[in-house]
Amino acid sequence: MQRKASFILVDEATKLILKSTKTTRAGGKYHGTSVSLWELLYSKYITEEKRRELVQQYKSGSITIERFLEMILTIIQQQTTTTSSSSLVMCQPPETNVDSSTTTITTTVTEKTEVQSFHGIRKDVTATELLESKIINEDLYKNLTAGKVTVTEVSEMDSVRKYLKGTNSIAGVYLQSTKETLSIYEAKSRGLLTPGTSLVLLEAQAATGFVIDPVNNKKLSVEEAVAQRVVGKEWKNKLLSAERAVTGYKDPYTGKTISLFQALNKDLIVKDHGIRLLEAQIATGGIIDPVHSHRVPVQVAYTRGYFDEEMNKILSDADDDTKGFFDPNTQENLTYLQLVERCVTDPITGLSLLPLHK
Repeated sequence: MQRKASFILVDEATKLILKSTKTTRAGGKYHGTSVSLWELLYSKYITEEKRRELVQQYKSGSITIERFLEMILTIIQQQTTTTSSSSLVMCQPPETNVDSSTTTITTTVTEKTEVQSFHGIRKDVTATELLESKIINEDLYKNLTAGKVTVTEVSEMDSVRKYLKGTNSIAGVYLQSTKETLSIYEAKSRGLLTPGTSLVLLEAQAATGFVIDPVNNKKLSVEEAVAQRVVGKEWKNKLLSAERAVTGYKDPYTGKTISLFQALNKDLIVKDHGIRLLEAQIATGGIIDPVHSHRVPVQVAYTRGYFDEEMNKILSDADDDTKGFFDPNTQENLTYLQLVERCVTDPITGLSLLPLHK
């Protein structure tokens, strides 16, 4: 009965996303194989209690599908390294026994993760990575590892939060005549924004972290946004392409994950499109390192090959080439930063909304 009850928590849209999210990084009996998040969630490594907790966090929007997967992988990794292979692989004990014997291990993993890592854009970021990226200095790193400051305290520092979370992208629109908050896609559906303007704004959302549901204050991956009908499925492929500015592009020659700027230099994306997405990233906190899943200071971006002086000059000169965003109120072409500055802040969610005077 327990197992059946846990299934009830998962609606069909969520179940579809969990089944379509696959990884080859799982340990234990899944080592070296492609397995879905759905299978991992209902494997013997995850307790019933943890399963319920993660599903509820995901459905509430407090964790993304990527974060969900990372948490599952961490639990499996810790259990397969701290438990003898004979007890995990050779025998198949009843599920209740597995749950009771692994609850303590799961708790330990949670505590360890909280101490050692930060929540990045799509996956966890280590304190060492923050130090190497010059987001925290040596003194703060030592205090963190010595337990003198906590991950939460460091995460809330403005200088750190900017690179982990970024600043607001344009989340939606505020219709002044009716005092309504609408998603970009809903505004397009009502004829308040043109399809072209809407797509550009949604691509900027996807390229700076997440597609945003401003009505329910949710940040979603493109797959999640389509499943929850925050955007139409006709734009799914275009938005998935823009989302690679966050998750990384695949170099066709080396197979390595490369950044938006590197993909631009290799002609993997159209120049105007790439510049528009890059400008949106810079306007919302900095260039995203897709390998480590956080934003980086400009000098670090130079060092890692994610940016250069020539591109900096192009983006600094606010001419027509970099004014890829349209203000529907004034009919002006603007940079993303200029358009963000014309937004109002939702007093409840803190999201940036583009006011429509229609």
